[in-house]
Amino acid sequence: MSTTPELPYQSIWSDLRGVSFSQGWLDAQGMNTRYLHAGSSDKPPLILLHGAGGHAEAYVRNLGAHASDFDVWAIDMLGHGWTHKPDHDLEISHYVDHVLAVMDTLGIERASLSGESLGGWVASRLAADHPHRVDRLVLNTAGGSQADPVVMDRIRSLSMRAATDPSWAFIKARLEWLMADKTKAYDDMVAARQAIYQQPGMVRAMEHCMILQDMEVRRRNLMYPGDYARIAAPTLVLWTSDDPTADVAEGRRIASMIPGALFVVMDGCGHWPQFEDPAAFHRIHLDFLLGKSVPEARPASRGE
Repeated sequence: MSTTPELPYQSIWSDLRGVSFSQGWLDAQGMNTRYLHAGSSDKPPLILLHGAGGHAEAYVRNLGAHASDFDVWAIDMLGHGWTHKPDHDLEISHYVDHVLAVMDTLGIERASLSGESLGGWVASRLAADHPHRVDRLVLNTAGGSQADPVVMDRIRSLSMRAATDPSWAFIKARLEWLMADKTKAYDDMVAARQAIYQQPGMVRAMEHCMILQDMEVRRRNLMYPGDYARIAAPTLVLWTSDDPTADVAEGRRIASMIPGALFVVMDGCGHWPQFEDPAAFHRIHLDFLLGKSVPEARPASRGE
């Protein structure tokens, strides 16, 4: 008989215990948009943006920790999750326009933005092109800085297969790809993502989302050095030791192109550090967003 102690069942509901939050939909200039919300409107707004093929639950473990200091909105971005899925290809400008429409609908003139992967790409473009709308910026294993055909093909193949074959086994494998610690792909997160990927029309919607994995399209949407240089908001670039999309050097390169940016590496995490190690993420993330010193961070000088 095994003497290995059985680990307690892990669930996102454990993280939501005691958290006052709501799920809802809003009409963002004709785009029906689903959100998770915590906090109150008397606090500074914080908008959380997930990655390609993702959904607001990417931040479900972070709502409670931020709600005491911020008015927190995690949204399903355009074409993703339970939000409106237009029948056209989605480039970065479409996502930026959607986030701005959400802000306008909520009456938010200026917000802090924290984006992971595709969400970081969108947040960085919004900060560069609309600096008056961004207070502080966190780029979390952010995309948009390079066009690696191997990574692009992997993202496209995994995402399209998940849409065409949303079986439990493959959705779980797709979620595990995001994690350094595969045990963090909790069953209730797999179930939430499976329900999204089983929606009618999801294959077509995913094709529209994956257009950014096309080399020509990607190149015209990339953030280039001059774009990063226009980011005026205080910025934290947060990377991980085991990110499957780009190594630490790429994160450091991004930080070096943004004036005054700080750079932090979280060890033992993959593409979802906010989910894999929420305690460490909250310490770093909240210190930065609240304007406090971030002991783990250091400036990334240009040309480093």
